[in-house]
Amino acid sequence: MSDNTHDDLDDLKSALRAATPTPDASKRMADIALAKKNFADLQGSRIDVRPTSERPQNGLIRGVRNMITSLSTRGALTATTAMVALGLVVALPQMAQKPDDFRGFSSPEITAVETSDEAPVLEMEETAGGEPTATVDLGNRTVLQADQDALTRSRDDEGRIGSDGYATLSDLAEAAPEPEAFAGAPALSTAKPKVAKREQPAESLGGIVAPAPADDVLMQPESDTEAYPQAENNPLKITTEEPVSTFSIDVDTASYAIVRNSISNGQLPRPEMVRIEEMVNYFPYDYATPDGPHPFQPTVSVVPTPWNQGTQLVHIAIQGEKPAVEDRPPLNLVFLIDTSGSMNQSNKLPLLKQSLSLMLSQLTEQDQVAIVTYAGSAGQVLAPTVASQRSTILSALDNLSAGGSTAGQAGLQQAYAVAESMVEDGDVTRVVLATDGDFNVGLSDPEALKDYIATKRDSGTYLSVMGFGRGNLDDATMQALAQNGNGNAAYIDTLSEAQKVLVDQFAGASFPIADDVKIQVEFNPAQIAEYRLIGYETRALNREDFNNDKVDAGDIGAGTSVTAIYEVTPVGSDAILNDPLRYGEAAGTADELSPELGFLKLRYKAPGASISTLIETPISSGAEDADGDIGFAIAIASFGELLKGSDYTAQWSYADAIALASATKGEDVYGYRAEAIRLMRLAASLSEQ
Repeated sequence: MSDNTHDDLDDLKSALRAATPTPDASKRMADIALAKKNFADLQGSRIDVRPTSERPQNGLIRGVRNMITSLSTRGALTATTAMVALGLVVALPQMAQKPDDFRGFSSPEITAVETSDEAPVLEMEETAGGEPTATVDLGNRTVLQADQDALTRSRDDEGRIGSDGYATLSDLAEAAPEPEAFAGAPALSTAKPKVAKREQPAESLGGIVAPAPADDVLMQPESDTEAYPQAENNPLKITTEEPVSTFSIDVDTASYAIVRNSISNGQLPRPEMVRIEEMVNYFPYDYATPDGPHPFQPTVSVVPTPWNQGTQLVHIAIQGEKPAVEDRPPLNLVFLIDTSGSMNQSNKLPLLKQSLSLMLSQLTEQDQVAIVTYAGSAGQVLAPTVASQRSTILSALDNLSAGGSTAGQAGLQQAYAVAESMVEDGDVTRVVLATDGDFNVGLSDPEALKDYIATKRDSGTYLSVMGFGRGNLDDATMQALAQNGNGNAAYIDTLSEAQKVLVDQFAGASFPIADDVKIQVEFNPAQIAEYRLIGYETRALNREDFNNDKVDAGDIGAGTSVTAIYEVTPVGSDAILNDPLRYGEAAGTADELSPELGFLKLRYKAPGASISTLIETPISSGAEDADGDIGFAIAIASFGELLKGSDYTAQWSYADAIALASATKGEDVYGYRAEAIRLMRLAASLSEQ
């Protein structure tokens, strides 16, 4: 090589050295501070953490313990573990440039091992060298182990990080948001993973050992963690064996909106998502208005079954009275708003705030509003405020942001306490819970929530539930709350649905006219051989519950219509599915000459009353045409049957349901019925894929 070439290389080296800037410790610190801020902003909450007595202190062990205490959903636990591992993988290579900055640190060993199906635990033990080790057992996931000293913040006597501004591993860990910020992250599979232990020499990354890459953990993400009430479809009953059917009325509409959301997103709903009574009762009907001493009027019709010529449908319609606006009592509303990390999505907290803003237009100066939120802890955001102070209420709503775990129990307790402070004689007081239903701190089991709410409903405060978002929607919990809190449940996925629930049907959703409404039908075995109730699986009651005023049931709001449908098989029909008993009585003890198909009884309580009132009416034989509101209700019921894969609809198809709904659509002021027909058409196409 020539001398000129050597000279050129030397010149190039000199130029490169000259172009390389001198390390600037202050700039590094500024860059790290900016990175911390950007990282925190991306987690959905730009406000400071709400101060509580349980706020975690510095140190891995206390932080991990609080994480485990506050997170119980599978998605949150898995997401938190994944983010910790990811943070280590990303941060370590950069810090490895200055291994001497980790002065005095022992080399932590971080390993992933297979674990049991036990609940999450936190254990402390000493390593062979006498150093403390933290172990976090996340059930079907992994165990994260690290020497405590290796994850302790390193500061000099003046509190500065490191000797020359470099951040340590724990500094970056503390810069991350609280673990609950990841509560809305997608869950990973609950199947036990096969995990390979992976160990690296400490010197490979400047004294820090990175965990195994994600490829070593064979776990597939779950599609969602949604939960729905599990109830078997109502079976076909033999009248001579079980002539009496008893259930609670239901005015909830959440199921229809969830079904619509699923179909609109290109997926047929799972059968457990479909509650036929909520689909039918989603629509307003022009049933006969009450004319007498009772707040609602029952009307019974018998029509031919469109999907089975050998059976008939008994259509029971209830129409509640609608008092004049000027006659309604003052309304006290407590908005109980879920502001946990899982609500940080556009179709959750932002839509929730818009929805409640719409509701304010229906309130008057005699009404009051308070706001309670819950995440890591519960807090009152707005004290009881006269509804005419709209700007104050809207400002409180607008300032809400998402972050933290879902301490639902604490929120309910505080909301009820606020509601009780607002009660005055003659007022209607209602807590409106707005959530995605992901309760993971405090009471999270539907049965436990049911018991808690049952102890509170006697206070006279109603509880309504509005669900938002998909992915971790806990419909089972929402149903348990609404059904046991003397309230109703709705699912809001669009601003149009909020308009329907909170504006168009405001009176029905806010002002009760009858509590604990129960229906009992006794079928005449001389006329009816078999029967089945379509829907209301989660509302079934024991026969003896009908006369027991201590047993809770559904509530009817002002102007609300309720529909129930039985499919019955007349005696002698070719459609009878059960053979007669060889040694049983053919017709029981009923009057064989009676033309009645059955007898309808209803019980209800006036709002606040403890003693029920009875309404009775016979179910007459004969069949009318299935047209108008009755025909459309039957079309929607058949739509639900098809979605659930019913065994009783014979050759009935989506095309048949569409034809019946189109023929009976009638007046459709809000376009709800036209929308239902479009959903049927889309469901038909999806079913053929």
